Amino acid sequence: MTRRVLLLNGPNLNLLGTREPGIYGRTTLAEIDATLVDEARALGASVLSHQSNVEGELVDVIQAARGTADGILINAAGYTHTSVAIRDAIAAVGLPAVEVHLSNTQARESFRHESRLAPVVQGRVEGFGPASYLLGLRGLLSILSQEKRRRR
Repeated sequence: MTRRVLLLNGPNLNLLGTREPGIYGRTTLAEIDATLVDEARALGASVLSHQSNVEGELVDVIQAARGTADGILINAAGYTHTSVAIRDAIAAVGLPAVEVHLSNTQARESFRHESRLAPVVQGRVEGFGPASYLLGLRGLLSILSQEKRRRR
């Protein structure tokens, strides 16, 4: 059975490659997506990617994931630190989720130190640039495999 992963990217991540390359690097979101699709395929999974600058749209996509995805890989970007709505949507759908960030948020401005998502996700990966996504995907697939074994 192919595991289905919903990849969600929040505001301004559509500008990767040109947005503050000293912090976020020069890799584009399209390049990250393509790498994840290839990696997922190699691991027997699939990835459906969605990016939005609109908080409510991200909430809608999370809610729609129930029944269409097995887990969520999310970089909520700036909404990580502010969105109770995204946090509540993740909690409500009951799907395993892993939070990822390109930069090490703990080494940045103090307002980035708190993640509203952290209490409702199974893990967090940050600070490894685009590799954070690959590590997060592998972690999420490991969680999904463990859950499948527990259900047997």
